[in-house]
Amino acid sequence: MKLSEAVDRYAAHRRAIGMRFSTEKKILKAFCRKHGESELEQIQHKQVLDFILGVGPITPTCRVKYTTLLGFYRFSSSRRYTASVPLPNTIPKPSVEFVPYIYSQSELRRLLAMADTCQISRRLLEGSTLQTMLLLLYGAALRLNEALSLTLRDVNLQERILHVRRTKFDKCRLVPIGTDLCAVLTQHIARQHAHHRAADAPLLATSNGNPIPAHLAEDAFRRLRQLAKVLRHDGARYQPRLHDLRHTAAVHRVVNWYRSGADVQRLLPRLATYLGHIDIASTQRYLTLVPELLQEASKRFELYALGDHYE
Repeated sequence: MKLSEAVDRYAAHRRAIGMRFSTEKKILKAFCRKHGESELEQIQHKQVLDFILGVGPITPTCRVKYTTLLGFYRFSSSRRYTASVPLPNTIPKPSVEFVPYIYSQSELRRLLAMADTCQISRRLLEGSTLQTMLLLLYGAALRLNEALSLTLRDVNLQERILHVRRTKFDKCRLVPIGTDLCAVLTQHIARQHAHHRAADAPLLATSNGNPIPAHLAEDAFRRLRQLAKVLRHDGARYQPRLHDLRHTAAVHRVVNWYRSGADVQRLLPRLATYLGHIDIASTQRYLTLVPELLQEASKRFELYALGDHYE
């Protein structure tokens, strides 16, 4: 069987069981482009490994490629499209551990101010919509695809709740929001949906009313980040990303808990639930030890060591 045919069948199977299959589809299409119209049986172990590792340093993307191809080959072998699974048993770990960028309060203010006043995306994405998107990602700690998938039906302004449907692993969750973010969304809906409020209309839309594709949002943010001069200077591979707003929201929340004297260990499971994580371990990866968080944690430990325990 041709590789491309097997990929099409796998993609149809994943969609049939309700999986979004967007990232995996891109990876498998790239795998097909690399190997052309090869027969599935002809692809060798070294070819697969070269595709997974790519060029340059080892990054977390290699793990995503590996798990995607693992699922594809398990599907293909179970249906006897191929008799072999030419994947490596393991892949090298990233040469440098990825560290998300945690925005400072001043950087957030600069991004929001520039977003509201600048037309960044060739009139496809209005500045006010971009600003609302940033506030939504930070204020509700959403993933980008979760924010872009929200419709007017999913926003309950009276109860101050978002119904997030297209989450990671295709789960759903209810996300409470604060009064400030609720006011922002109220103004946004009144401004952008004054004449047309269909329940299935996207909350965040382009200037012509269509859903905002992720690549447009990311391109707009790259332009905004450069205009606002929000850049990394620590030698990391990646510049600040939209997804880092979610990391920042989690870190800022924990810092505020420390400063208010709250029992952080007791509250971490609540943060995990809010973020849509299935366990605290996933949430802990979000809590990058920025200087503020490290300082507050050290203060708490010092109080504990001196016997001044919090209630």
